[in-house]
Amino acid sequence: MRAVVDTCVVLDYLQNREPFFDDALNIAIGRANREYEAYITASSLTDLYYIVHRSTHSAEETHRIISTLTLLFGLVDTYAEDCINALHNGMPDFEDAVMSESAYRINADCIITQNIRDYAKSKVPAVTPAEFLMKLRKDQ
Repeated sequence: MRAVVDTCVVLDYLQNREPFFDDALNIAIGRANREYEAYITASSLTDLYYIVHRSTHSAEETHRIISTLTLLFGLVDTYAEDCINALHNGMPDFEDAVMSESAYRINADCIITQNIRDYAKSKVPAVTPAEFLMKLRKDQ
């Protein structure tokens, strides 16, 4: 299975955000155990860098965290074509639309997100972390 992980899920994991932390942690553990392919987009990584740096106030700590993320998750480039297509795909949130187009381009099976409604018009189905983990257990 190939999944693109939304920024919000990575933040749930990094910031221990309840009630979502356990599922986000299990997403990261499953990826570390190579149970599936999981990616974050390059544009998401820049957002994560900014948010992490705001909380750590340390370039060194931020680099360590972001480096770890790049070892854990694959990176999907954000192409100009993804941005152009996102403008016309009918999704109301541009950032989500770009992620959806990137996921579609790499033939992802799903986008793992807490914001299912934001992906209602996505070409790639969106699932919550809990739904994704349940599907993994069922398929094993």
